[in-house]
Amino acid sequence: MHPTLKPAGEGLRTRLFQVIFESDTPLAKGFDIALIVAILTSVLIVMLDSVEHLNAAYGGLFYWMEWGFTLAFTVELLLRIYCLERPHHYLKSFYGVVDLLAILPTWLLLVVPGTQSLVMIRLLRALRIFRVLRLMQFVGEGRLLVESLKNSWHQIMLFLFAVLMMVTLFSSLMYVIESREAGFTSIPMSIYWGIVTLTTVGYGDIVPVTPLGQAISTMVMLLGYSIIAVPTGVFSAEVIRSIRADRYSDEACPGCGHDRHEKRARYCLRCGTWLDEETPDPNAEQEHNDDAPSTDPA
Repeated sequence: MHPTLKPAGEGLRTRLFQVIFESDTPLAKGFDIALIVAILTSVLIVMLDSVEHLNAAYGGLFYWMEWGFTLAFTVELLLRIYCLERPHHYLKSFYGVVDLLAILPTWLLLVVPGTQSLVMIRLLRALRIFRVLRLMQFVGEGRLLVESLKNSWHQIMLFLFAVLMMVTLFSSLMYVIESREAGFTSIPMSIYWGIVTLTTVGYGDIVPVTPLGQAISTMVMLLGYSIIAVPTGVFSAEVIRSIRADRYSDEACPGCGHDRHEKRARYCLRCGTWLDEETPDPNAEQEHNDDAPSTDPA
């Protein structure tokens, strides 16, 4: 639950808040599970409706079921707004925006035809399963990956720019070597061939026919395999660096100078010295009390 979300008042609004926004009671958890089932079912209906023969046979049923789900989700959103003290905080949050976008496409059908496919954004609402199944600890791991991606963004962009330059050079060369009948009708089309070849996708719609062109294609394919490890290595190194920064402290041990301790560590892993210099070692005080002479009369 978002820390800024609070019920609007006692009574009905509080009970609605506990059911809709919390999942620590059987009723609240049942509501969340029913909501996820409804979300997945509505997305499945949109997918089935896009199949021509199913649309021809059950198009009317799909249409009314979709409107039924839209009305149910609209009522649910209104209840969420009703039971909140500050509903604008929720509407500006990730889940609030997704909940609003999930119902807009169907309502837009009334004025703008062809927006029904946008209902697929409703699938994002299934992310609530993390809260239902108590999987919120994985959100922290996801944030770690996102943070690592941000930190390695410049290296990855530099790598992509270098790859794009190589693809452009090879593609321009192929445009000169190969004939127009082979599919190399322009430099942009040659660049398309270069990207498809470098990524080892190989659609086969543009194929070199000359020996020199085939040799260059072989080089580009081998180059594609060899450079896969570059962005992977950069990202992996950043993930490891982020894990170490999140888990380990840079403070040196006052005894031996070792500076690779876990943040929650109390004693040095190497020499056993008490690490927190601002507070006394409780074990040392205990040993001092044990060694002190007794004042009790014999």
